[in-house]
Amino acid sequence: MTVRNALLGAVAAATAVALTACGAQDTPAANDDGKIKVVASTNVWGSVVQAVGGDAVQVTSIIDDPSGDPHSYESTPSDLATVRDAKLVIFNGGGYDDFFAKLLGPETEAAKKIEAFPISGKASGHDAPETSAEPDGHAEGEEGHAENEEGHDHAVNEHVWYDFETVRKVADQAAVDLGAIAPDKKSTFEANAKTFTDGVQALEDKVKGRGAGKKVLATEAVAHYLLDAAGVEDATPEAFAEAVENETDVPAVALAEALTLVEGKQVAAVVNNAQTGNAATGEVLHTARAAGVGVVEVTETLPEGATGYLEWMTKQVDVLVGALGA
Repeated sequence: MTVRNALLGAVAAATAVALTACGAQDTPAANDDGKIKVVASTNVWGSVVQAVGGDAVQVTSIIDDPSGDPHSYESTPSDLATVRDAKLVIFNGGGYDDFFAKLLGPETEAAKKIEAFPISGKASGHDAPETSAEPDGHAEGEEGHAENEEGHDHAVNEHVWYDFETVRKVADQAAVDLGAIAPDKKSTFEANAKTFTDGVQALEDKVKGRGAGKKVLATEAVAHYLLDAAGVEDATPEAFAEAVENETDVPAVALAEALTLVEGKQVAAVVNNAQTGNAATGEVLHTARAAGVGVVEVTETLPEGATGYLEWMTKQVDVLVGALGA
């Protein structure tokens, strides 16, 4: 999805002042039921921590609705209260979920923080957040979040949950942080992370190079890193991609070029962000189906009924591999 920084930071700031005035209290390491409270910006990263933490964590994802848009989401006072009580918070960064960075303030200083985009190592043009003595990319304080409030480098794709290496790094970092919060469960978190990252590696092995020599058209660059792993060439006309990214009308020439690629079966598949769309992308999808070109639906959050990251991503990888005829 495109970066739409239409957030009302003043609302969150005013709420923060109001809650601070009520008096901050120390947050225990775990809930009354003994579980570590984790808050994620979206259910994608929430599901990663859930896989690592297992029964020892209680994960709340602020955006858990398949129709939710992290770019334009406006935080609420209840979101602020939820984050304030967390012992671990996790978000994407890179301009994707700015609302979450704005929720972090003095009340959350003691919480462990994982920001996926800097961990990915793809933050060209971004200042990496300050870290503790733990793995690179782990933000222990609030430094390093400022660039998210200013937007992101449009030359870098922020959808790093489709980058399998990044997902493995984030899972390993979650094991480190959860182990620091609950040292008695450290070995369990490490074992869970190993099982999860092995599953992610298997997904990468399944798709790696399966699209070599083939082209696809993407309605949005959401699954950019997945397509990179497959080795396919993204043949989307630049003007088409830029218009979708900037939420402007797709130029007629760019749309005609895209439709020609699809009608002539010059692309093996059309990769579509199922959570957004406009008239131009709808026309491309209609043309693809009429021409018998495979359509691969991808999403930015876990759809309803998905049990976790691995199940969700496996289905998308299987559809992509099938569409590529690999």
